[in-house]
Formats: sequence, structure tokens, C-alpha cells
Amino acid sequence: MGTDELLELVGLTNQAHKKVRDLSGGLRRRLDIAIGLVGNPELLFLDEPTVGFDPKARREFHDVIHRLADMQGTTILLSTHDLDEVEKLSDRILILAGGKIVANGSADQLAKEFSKQTEVIWTQDNQRHVHAGSDAAEFTRKLLAQHPEGISNLEIRGTSLEDTYMTIVETYETKPKQKEGKQ
Repeated sequence: MGTDELLELVGLTNQAHKKVRDLSGGLRRRLDIAIGLVGNPELLFLDEPTVGFDPKARREFHDVIHRLADMQGTTILLSTHDLDEVEKLSDRILILAGGKIVANGSADQLAKEFSKQTEVIWTQDNQRHVHAGSDAAEFTRKLLAQHPEGISNLEIRGTSLEDTYMTIVETYETKPKQKEGKQ
């Protein structure tokens, strides 16, 4: 891939004439990605790539990542603490605790395996109500049967990746530690 193609891929065509020192932090990060793509690598490592980005720059950067993965077939290993970003960008998530991989899967797989809680939120007579549990579908059926005319703003929320992450890490931290060499 040539220089012009790399700059286009990361959205820097209009800045091609600028010096690096004149680029904003977000544009420098894009340039870093373009440099990392020289030679068409199969694997690209990104460590906290959007730290300090404003929302617009973050969204544009996410678009670049999607283009790389979808159009170029590049495998991207993303290391970050931004779980919203992980959820938006990742097909597969590895969660580390104590220097070990303690969970591996998609956001949905991890939520199903580790955190089965959902929330049913509704309004009735101008009162907001929340039911948390693992029975969202059954609870919602009963709720609608009991109040066919009086429910509004019904919403069912699955577990967020942050909630799942916290459950996984807390589970790992509360497991008794095995002494080295003993199984």
C-alpha cells in the first residue's frame, strides 16, 4: 500500500502537506497507525489508542479501526481500560486479572457466562420502576399482562460490559489463592 493510500485510509489526505508538529493529538495517532501499517502487517498492536481524544476524534478513530479490520483484514490487538471502546471495537475480549486471562469471549458471551442480570425499567402512573434479575422476559410478560394499558417507556437492559467486567474481576479476586506448585 502506498503513502497516499495509507493517508486516505486513516483520514489524513487533507493534512498530507502539514508537518507532524502541526497535527493535533488525534491526527498524530492516525499518523501512528498509518506508520504501523507500512508493509501491510497482519497484526497491529494498539495500546490505549484514544486516551485524550475528544468525542469526535474518538468516533473518527473508531471508523479507522473498523476500516482496517473490515477492508484490510488486519487483526488488531487493542489494550485499553475504556470498556465502551472495547464493546464498540472488539469481536473477542480477553480480561486479565492477576496477570492471567480469566475470561475470553464476545461481550455477549461474557455477559451470559458471568453476569446474568438484566433490568426491566418502566413507567406507571408517572412513577419510574426498575426490576433487576435474570428473568427479564418472564417478568415483562407478567407485567404487561397485569397492566395492559398502564405501562409506558418500557425498556429492557442487558448487562453492560462494565458490569460483566466487575463481576469477573470480583469473582477472581474472591477465589482463594492456591499456593505455587499445588493444584
